[in-house]
Amino acid sequence: MDHLVSVSATEKITVEFPNLFNGTEITYTRGFEVFGLSIFWYGILIASGILIAYLYATFRCDKVFGLPKGRFFDVVFASVIGGFLGARIYYCVFTTLDPNSGTKYDFITTFTKIHDGGLAIYGGIIGAFIVGFIMCKIRKLNFFATCDVAALGFLIGQTIGRWGNFINQEAFGSECDKDWLFAMKGTIIGDTPVHPCFLYESAWCLLGFILLHFYSKKLRSFDGEIMLLYLSWYGLGRFFIEGNRSDSLMAGSLKISQIVAAVCFVCGVALFIVFKILTKKKNIPLYLNTERSKELIAKEKQDELDAKAKREAKKNKKAPSILEDNAQPAPRPVEKTADDSETEEVASDDNSTGDTAEAEEPASDDTSTDDTAETVESTSDDTSTDDIEETVEPTSDDTSTDDTSEEDK
Repeated sequence: MDHLVSVSATEKITVEFPNLFNGTEITYTRGFEVFGLSIFWYGILIASGILIAYLYATFRCDKVFGLPKGRFFDVVFASVIGGFLGARIYYCVFTTLDPNSGTKYDFITTFTKIHDGGLAIYGGIIGAFIVGFIMCKIRKLNFFATCDVAALGFLIGQTIGRWGNFINQEAFGSECDKDWLFAMKGTIIGDTPVHPCFLYESAWCLLGFILLHFYSKKLRSFDGEIMLLYLSWYGLGRFFIEGNRSDSLMAGSLKISQIVAAVCFVCGVALFIVFKILTKKKNIPLYLNTERSKELIAKEKQDELDAKAKREAKKNKKAPSILEDNAQPAPRPVEKTADDSETEEVASDDNSTGDTAEAEEPASDDTSTDDTAETVESTSDDTSTDDIEETVEPTSDDTSTDDTSEEDK
């Protein structure tokens, strides 16, 4: 990996396929810089492979494998982290154990000395499966059905991710015939034509994905079947491809990944046969067809509908206005009728009269009272008149009558 450290992200390098299309030469950079930070195409391709694999798995997890999407996302998210940790630990452990590697890692440098790269796919698979198993228990998902979806996702990720090795000019094989169609050489590889092992593995994974995709639609009979077929398929191809690589992790004279590949192939095929027979004999249903799966998917769909309804209700609800809460409603204008106008005029006249009388005779309470009484009760009967006269003039009736007669004369 030291040769990768010496080449910056923006330095131009060249790769050449002398026998492909009458000679093909490509000049490129291993990455680019953003605000002084180096971004490598290797990382972008791996991230793209994971994203595309997740989108594919999410599209099929409920319809084909009976896994609710929400819970499945939780498992995938944790498994991706476990996969990266497993890939890094696996690489560092076996690099340290290899006496010919010249590189040693301890617990700290395993996670801090990452500038020189170092990931191993088998470590990623192991780490993802371990964390996935734990998360399936927590989220109450069927582990083997989840593994089936994950296996197809692995094939997608590996098909795309191997092109990161092409960008870095790594994971190539031994020297090949100079007339070989896919013979390659380049700035980092050198002038000696070699096998493009990354290309072989990418093509092998793509073919495996296509075959297992269609197999899972009609022929899958038990949960975990696609996972076993994936381990067998990938193990078979990796065994031969790894035998041709020149940068393998070693355990003495043996290539670690080649040993693991052989074990995966043998165990995968054996378990596939055993479970195929047991499933047919005991008539074990797929998790997709169980009541548990149907209940979880139905509950998730109902939760989505409820959440959507709440969002719509919140969206349609009118936001409270400060002005509307504090403002007092303006009084409505009252239309005046003819009777109301006459009443107001009469009241105005009475008020004017009263004010004038009070201004002219402030001390004549009795006279004012008499005048008011006479005005209000001008049409009263004789009895009322007699009462008023008695109150105002307490003298005898005869005297009043005589005085009146004299005045008339």
